[in-house]
Amino acid sequence: MVDQKPIRIGVIGVSNRGGYFVKAFHKDAPGATVVAGMDVRDEHLDRFREVVGPAAFVTKDYRELANHPQVEAVVVASPDEFHEEQGLAVLEARKHLLLEKPMAITVEGCDRLLAAHKNAGVVFGLGLSMRYMPMFQLMKQIIDSGQIGEAKAYWCNHFVGKGGHFYFHDWHAVRAHSTGLLLQKGTHDLDIMHFLTGRYATKVVAFGSLDYYGGDKPNDLHCPDCPEKETCPEAQLGWPDHFSLCAFRKEVDVEDSHAVIMELEGGIKAAYQECHFAPDYHRDHIVIGTKGRVWNDELTHTVTVRMRARHGESDIVHTLHPTEGAHGGGDPRLVRDFISAIRENRPMLSDPYSARMSVAVGVAAHESIRAGGKIVEVSRPTV
Repeated sequence: MVDQKPIRIGVIGVSNRGGYFVKAFHKDAPGATVVAGMDVRDEHLDRFREVVGPAAFVTKDYRELANHPQVEAVVVASPDEFHEEQGLAVLEARKHLLLEKPMAITVEGCDRLLAAHKNAGVVFGLGLSMRYMPMFQLMKQIIDSGQIGEAKAYWCNHFVGKGGHFYFHDWHAVRAHSTGLLLQKGTHDLDIMHFLTGRYATKVVAFGSLDYYGGDKPNDLHCPDCPEKETCPEAQLGWPDHFSLCAFRKEVDVEDSHAVIMELEGGIKAAYQECHFAPDYHRDHIVIGTKGRVWNDELTHTVTVRMRARHGESDIVHTLHPTEGAHGGGDPRLVRDFISAIRENRPMLSDPYSARMSVAVGVAAHESIRAGGKIVEVSRPTV
């Protein structure tokens, strides 16, 4: 067997989610090594060097990294509003691209990325790691086998425990930077709804509001400087300034509670609910077919099938062993798929067309919410 050289990876945005990718590709992914990093903060680049080594190339200019001759593939893990611009730079440089979700914060941005990829001749995958979770892989096998018949209804409830911690102390809470949380957070679940059924949403109607976060606090108020920090349930202490803005500040304008009704291809009726001030953190996906239904339980690590018209039969309960890695074991599999896709010159499971469609549903749902609950058609790509 020919000994293949490691694929040389560059990471744009090397902290937080990008920090995971730095470690994953540098230490945990056979056949890859991280050689370059880009970030706008010196402290992030310092930590990057500690992990990768002092010889690694570092820059504050994403274009310089995208065009670096030693970089063969690039991971973009910067804040959402930069995904389109930085992803386009990587594709224009004809480098393989793993772009963190969401693909972009507008449908038009997604379509520009699809168009750029069309002639780039590179692998383009998305950070939709839930597709790789064993739990949802099993559910898809059950549905595709016909065990529950033809899928006709779908419900998903997402309880976002620690929603303030993750989304309301920084840029996520402002529409100009994220469009909204149905797009930023919900894109995982919206994608899984498409993935499990094999059908895309065609129209949506949605309702949502800012029920808990936001308020009248100054936009420059940080938790450590707040006189209420000892009693506030959302106080975020011990974090850098860019993660400790008051969750009740005036500029917060994204909804923190949503309810979306969709119709998917084939007439499948679907509902999705997402709440960011829930006391617990889990999501349940329920698919009902003409013969039965299947659902997951993240808390018990189970997937259950219940059949109809078979009195006395017990539920079929599949218990999965907890898997290593974030996103229910999906992240390590995502990283490995990226490397394998480059080696084998094939698409990734987390493909850009599907990623574009999850963004399109999120955008349409936010449009519906902000127009008072009107029905909005989900657009298809223009390329």
